[in-house]
Amino acid sequence: MSEALNPPHAPLTYDQSGVQYDLIDPIKVAAQRAAAATATQLLAHGMQEVGASRGESAYVVDAGPFYLASIVECLGSKALVADEMHRLTGRSYYGAIAQDTIAMAVNDLITVGATPLVVQAYWAAGGSDWFSDTERAHALVAGWKQACETCGVAWGGGETPALAGIVEAGRIDLAASCTGIVQPKERLSLGDTLQAGDAIIFLAASGIHANGLSLARKLAERLPAGYLTRLPSGATYGEALLTPTPLYPPATEALARAGILPCYSANITGHGWRKLLRHPADLAYRIDHVPPVPEVLAFVCQQAGLDTEEAYGTFNMGAGFALFLRAADADRAVAVLRAAGQQAWRAGEVLPGPKRLDVPSIGLSFGADALQLR
Repeated sequence: MSEALNPPHAPLTYDQSGVQYDLIDPIKVAAQRAAAATATQLLAHGMQEVGASRGESAYVVDAGPFYLASIVECLGSKALVADEMHRLTGRSYYGAIAQDTIAMAVNDLITVGATPLVVQAYWAAGGSDWFSDTERAHALVAGWKQACETCGVAWGGGETPALAGIVEAGRIDLAASCTGIVQPKERLSLGDTLQAGDAIIFLAASGIHANGLSLARKLAERLPAGYLTRLPSGATYGEALLTPTPLYPPATEALARAGILPCYSANITGHGWRKLLRHPADLAYRIDHVPPVPEVLAFVCQQAGLDTEEAYGTFNMGAGFALFLRAADADRAVAVLRAAGQQAWRAGEVLPGPKRLDVPSIGLSFGADALQLR
């Protein structure tokens, strides 16, 4: 049975949890513009950047017979939930945390049509003593290895600094980088052929993934039993938050083997469904099939008092990844994905502009100004 709960009188927004995209995103844009000026360095090596990848989830370099793609991503604050749940239950959740960290990188990399090749680890602890908890440390190693095997990537190495004074004592900051290959080059999917009439397919989310944890952690402070608060399913709030993020590369590789090549993709992480507006073209997007909302996200939204715009503009709300492809391929793509073990739906379609996202069944609309990442 779930706890008897009531939503707080004052809504708890993502800004209030300490994450303000209106402050972060302008720096991202400034960094991208500075970085673009360095692209000429590749010419000395007989390579060049694919300019359209600037502002996308992974950076692409034309290496001649194939493209190379690369990405680096951090886990964020999900490890703090694992640490608190370990204190409360005695269980180590770092195998799942390892999968979350790798998922942040590989799920971004595949948006450009790349096959992940190599993952590198960055595990920055607040002191060397973090690694003295051998159960936790070995769970991180085992989980990292298993996630690499699931994605068919090599674990190349990494860095394990002890950063006392930078990282808080007893904590660890986790990140992963990934390099991949786009081969044949026709697999590149930067949206240059995206057009009105294309279909949108959603891949199911498993839960909160690793985005929005700042808000979810803040909410735990308001709950009567904190992370041990029971959800209707009987799972604790902390357990539900720690459900690992799916690894989507096996799904996109299954599509490639079937000869289905998306023309664009979006990893629905930070900014929630606003990520569906990432492509710069003046196109509109309508979602007619809204996937089931994972229990933990429904709970967070209800208890935090979030309205529809805040909820879908922050969390994945059941849609972990979006594929944009020709309408004629949509039904077969869904069949291929399901045969590969991935829950998927034909969710909507691309329409002529002006740029906006509409989800009529829940009264949600986001305009072109809802996402500024370039």
